[in-house]
Amino acid sequence: MEQKIHQGRNVKRFREMLGIKQESLAFDLGEDWNQKKISLLEQKDIIESDLLRQISAALRIPVEAFQNFDEEQAVNIISNTFDNGAFLNTGHTPTFNVSPIEKIVQLHEEKIALYERMLKEKDEMMTRLEKLIDK
Repeated sequence: MEQKIHQGRNVKRFREMLGIKQESLAFDLGEDWNQKKISLLEQKDIIESDLLRQISAALRIPVEAFQNFDEEQAVNIISNTFDNGAFLNTGHTPTFNVSPIEKIVQLHEEKIALYERMLKEKDEMMTRLEKLIDK
């Protein structure tokens, strides 16, 4: 019996494996997105291909992973994606002999640091705008 691929559930599985919250994925997808829309998206059997490509870019997981998911393939895809260094080009020298889990943690920490920098810049911009408005 052929197993039906559920792309939304696959998005959820990969997002959770990477430790990324729905809110973070929504942030990466742009202003039109929020946690509720991600939740609804993860319930869909089929996701429109342009959107699937955006999700693929945001999670840095190949589109094919969402289209052809089974548990064993997912582990291999994540493993290979980390091992070949293609997961995230941060400009840092790659660390070798690090487990995929350690790389996931490292990536997650880098992403948090990026969000914190972006929030700080936003706060600074808001402060400058408020000062301009007060003048």
